[in-house]
Amino acid sequence: MAEEAHGADGGLVFHPLDQFIVKPLIGDGPVHWYTVTNATLWMAIAVVCIVLLLVTGTRGRAVVPNRTQSIAELIYGFVYKMVEDVTGKEGLRYFPYIMTLFLFILFANYLALLPMSFSTTSHVAVTAVLGFGVFLTVTALGFILNGPSFLGMFWMKDAPLVLRPIIAVIEIISYFVRPVSHSIRLAGNIMAGHAVIKVFAGFAAIAAISPVSVLAITAIYGLEVLVAGIQAYVFTILTCVYLKDALHPHH
Repeated sequence: MAEEAHGADGGLVFHPLDQFIVKPLIGDGPVHWYTVTNATLWMAIAVVCIVLLLVTGTRGRAVVPNRTQSIAELIYGFVYKMVEDVTGKEGLRYFPYIMTLFLFILFANYLALLPMSFSTTSHVAVTAVLGFGVFLTVTALGFILNGPSFLGMFWMKDAPLVLRPIIAVIEIISYFVRPVSHSIRLAGNIMAGHAVIKVFAGFAAIAAISPVSVLAITAIYGLEVLVAGIQAYVFTILTCVYLKDALHPHH
């Protein structure tokens, strides 16, 4: 860090966004779609952690659960209750999909807080796949379950007739903006926190302000621990809200 913080002329030089560069795990060649990268590695680690928690950690199914089983049951109950409260009983059939989204984002966010790790959810390429995946799934589901009447969610029957076309245009625009805001919100919040930590870490190389930088890093890191969980929750509950629109387009 000290070498990065000080340039050749003795000035303070650091690049807080370098931590988000996707690099091949082997060699220094270009990154192709089939290249195994640091992003691939940490997404795979997140999947392994989920399997260890839900499969390995609960295989005993003890009446008196151990710590791992207790955590798994707590997360399961939390997401199950969220889906039921927002979407109703009809939405519980889609619980596995929503549970998978929540756990992947949650583990990816928290793994990114480990030293020398890589923040996969700070990349729009990752969050866009999740966001647009939700958008396409919900839209397809809306038409499959409701047919053309799904379009009724854009037509506000309770509004004055003269305002209905204007409101319909606004609703359509807001509907198609959903996947963009859904994905950018997650990536932006995660990237911002990690970048700020890296900035203060660069200032920590200066002896005069090092104690202040360390305190700032500690405070921001604690905030990022909260943000990591909150962003997983926000992404998931918005998915539930969108799913509710597909299940009950006229409500």
